[in-house]
Amino acid sequence: MRKDINVAAEVRTSRGKNEARRTRKAGRIPAVLYGAFQDPVSIAVNPREIVKITHSSTGYNTIFNLAIQGGETTPVMVVDQQVDPLKGNLLHADFKRIDLTKRIRITVPVHTAGEAKGVKVQGGLLEVITRAIEIECLPDEIPEGFTIDVTELMIGQSKRASDVALSGSMKLVGAPDTVIAHAVALRAEEVVAAPEAAVATPVAGAAAEPEVIKKGKKDEEAPAEEKGKKPAEEKGKKK
Repeated sequence: MRKDINVAAEVRTSRGKNEARRTRKAGRIPAVLYGAFQDPVSIAVNPREIVKITHSSTGYNTIFNLAIQGGETTPVMVVDQQVDPLKGNLLHADFKRIDLTKRIRITVPVHTAGEAKGVKVQGGLLEVITRAIEIECLPDEIPEGFTIDVTELMIGQSKRASDVALSGSMKLVGAPDTVIAHAVALRAEEVVAAPEAAVATPVAGAAAEPEVIKKGKKDEEAPAEEKGKKPAEEKGKKK
């Protein structure tokens, strides 16, 4: 999306790590401008202005004007950046010149709206699978985002990339059958988990039954042995 934002830039006449440190110490960051079949230009910009753009609602799809002191003023987009992994500070940025007369390929976020009937009526679950689609359009027609209505979704139904409403010069580049969101039934394991746990829980005293039975068998065998011994003992007594 094109916005009326102007970012001032200065040409860097020297390069290298020392020059980059001096640039950052002065409150600016090193950057490069390229594209549109023109030579790349090393520049320095205010990092706060760039962070503000990339963190806006249009993010990296924002087209703004880069005004180079003593040079060109051209529409650009942020195509890459380097961030300090510990402090999170912006260290470097790459800008690409944008020809407003030519189509460009971009990734646009997709949001869902409404409560699916598969959730509200059937007690299912709405799963969001894809949160962005890739399209091609003229720079001035880049949308901030798409919204797709999922209210009518029943369990087993889905919304796909081909269901996203496009307008003007917009053309879907990604696979049209890509699932954006679908309504699914709750897993059976979640429903029967509690009853299974209850069945698996042993009843108090049940674990002792096998031991009682085994002891009972030994007790039954003992009298038989004693019966065999008693006649011999009695014979000895008679003698």
